[in-house]
Amino acid sequence: MESTRTLKDKMFLILKGIGMGAANKVPGISGGVVAFVAGFYEEFIYSLKKVNGKAFKLLINGRFKSFYNYINGRFIVLLFSGMIISYFSVSLVLDYLIKHYELYVWSVFFGMIIGSIYYINKDFRDWNFKTYTSLAIGITLGIGISFLNPAKENDNLWFVFFCGIISVSGMTLPGFSGSFILILLGNYVLLLVDSVNALFDTFYDVLGGNLNFVNNPERIRMLKVLAVFTLGSITGLVTFSHILSYILKHYKNITLSSIIGFIVGSLGVVWPWKETIYKLTNDGAFIYDSRGEKVVENFKRFIPEINLETFYAILFICLGIAIVLALEIYAQKTRKTHA
Repeated sequence: MESTRTLKDKMFLILKGIGMGAANKVPGISGGVVAFVAGFYEEFIYSLKKVNGKAFKLLINGRFKSFYNYINGRFIVLLFSGMIISYFSVSLVLDYLIKHYELYVWSVFFGMIIGSIYYINKDFRDWNFKTYTSLAIGITLGIGISFLNPAKENDNLWFVFFCGIISVSGMTLPGFSGSFILILLGNYVLLLVDSVNALFDTFYDVLGGNLNFVNNPERIRMLKVLAVFTLGSITGLVTFSHILSYILKHYKNITLSSIIGFIVGSLGVVWPWKETIYKLTNDGAFIYDSRGEKVVENFKRFIPEINLETFYAILFICLGIAIVLALEIYAQKTRKTHA
């Protein structure tokens, strides 16, 4: 019975990782929100904090089991395995759904964020001048970021490293969408589409015994970009986890109220009813990216008309709220089981 429960826990932890990975790839959604709602946010932050000098000393000295136990290896490995699986499976499905059922997908996400706000806020009782102020600052920053215009693509490796540090913040800071920040920095397609596709193609070639890609300068460039982006992401994860663990320990209520504000502010990013505005040349022609798709410049939000499509969208918003509430119920049951 114990082994069955352990296997079940492992499967659910991988599923949580898949949920975080899918959320991280979608602009406007934060993987940190998934961690928060599913009830493992603080364990996630404190586990990452364990990646420190002591951990590297254990690793260098060959004490691999001690290193694995010290950094809460079982938790980290299963969670990140789920994220990797997500990037090559669920995220591809999400790309398809957003392309063909954009309104309904954004409606589900909108509902999930509303549910997340309810979840985080329902047990928060320490409202005072400081927490209200941090709430207001969080809302202001969230709204301000959502209305910024994207920059141009930049594959300078130092800038790519910086993008890695910033983008991974969505995993550690609920409400702060790393994917949306990459859009603003101009590198979403480069780092989360083109470079990932290059890695996938490389795996496919290697498994097939085809090593001709080493003579393909464009493929090598994309792999370099992905490697530097990954290094920046790891740096950001470890750095942010140390900062956040300290903040959560000493300023927990202010941090939580800021997070609530940030998530409220992010609602504008995932507002379902919006018109995509594409970049144009001076002659009025569309600008296309490396995938042959139109480059997005911004979104024009509008109030929906009363029709059947809007009714369905509202139902999907309710579905998004229900998903978060179901996650909350599961998290409560899990905590009771392990108590």
